[in-house]
Amino acid sequence: MPPEECANRETMSRSSDDSEKSHSSFSKVPTRKFAILMAYCGRGYHGMQINHGRPDLPTIESTLISALVQAQCVPEIYSTERKWLQFQRCARTDKGVSALGQLVSVRLQTPCTNLVEKINSYLPPEVRILGVKRVTRGFNSKTLCNGRSYSYMVPTFALSRCAPSTPDSSFRLPQEDFHHLNGLLSFYEGTHNFHNFTSQKAAEDPSAWRHMLHVSCCQPFVWHGIEFASILVTGQSFMLYQIRKMVGLIIAVARGIVPGSFLSQCVQMDKVNIPPAPGLGLVLDRVHFESYNRRYGGDGLHQTLTWEETLPSTMAFWEEKIMPVILEGELEDLSMCYWLDKLGRHCFLGFSR
Repeated sequence: MPPEECANRETMSRSSDDSEKSHSSFSKVPTRKFAILMAYCGRGYHGMQINHGRPDLPTIESTLISALVQAQCVPEIYSTERKWLQFQRCARTDKGVSALGQLVSVRLQTPCTNLVEKINSYLPPEVRILGVKRVTRGFNSKTLCNGRSYSYMVPTFALSRCAPSTPDSSFRLPQEDFHHLNGLLSFYEGTHNFHNFTSQKAAEDPSAWRHMLHVSCCQPFVWHGIEFASILVTGQSFMLYQIRKMVGLIIAVARGIVPGSFLSQCVQMDKVNIPPAPGLGLVLDRVHFESYNRRYGGDGLHQTLTWEETLPSTMAFWEEKIMPVILEGELEDLSMCYWLDKLGRHCFLGFSR
């Protein structure tokens, strides 16, 4: 065997041995499963999940794991050998999308009493840990989640056919339009085939069927003279682009671009091309663990996964880090205005106007 090949094999062997020793060493340290409750502003990040094809792109997950390493919650080797972490996120968020109530599960070394403050000291201001809670050994934040709640903030001029297509400080959404909008949104509640509300999903795919628990619009509010409203969506689970397409279709109906009867057509087997609304207004509000809490929350060992105790921190983060980004971003970039202009020329396949 050539000397160079021998040297390469020896180097690879040492690297493998070092990795195994690091994991073996960590395995001897008492480790337990924890749930990390967190909030973040998604601006400047390429989504929640690490892109293994582009590890150079900043993500919320890579930022969090780096902080866990620096806080000595996990060994540095785990920043690359993530399978030992048993890391699982409750929900993915796309590029630029923020979260007020995200939850991840991960194995940690037994934490100190000031763990939240310690981890936050290694995080940028736009990413905050709200709590760290002990969970069961087999806990998986994705599979044990009962539901996910999102909000989508939209300027109200996008929700009425009698409104202009640009911000207008004199426009206020008429009450009849507000009630009509909530009637349209209620169509989504229940179980439907949402294959048209994602990408590359066949109508025959069983995973296209999703159950929506609640969909409604809150009363509008005025910010810097422009009226906005939040559309709230709670479901068991969601597919890629699903909520943005749900909102996009409702806007098309509310503005009279397609009739209300088109809603039912979009959950049938025929293919329809629904444009997703801009990503700026979308926020992951909460994730829900009612079944887990009923089974383990009162056993004296594990903690309930609720958000009540985080409300002061959550609201402060919302007002300081997320809401201004969405509202100022909309008024500066006019993303909804540009999108509405394209929507007027959009071809919904299978529908002729």
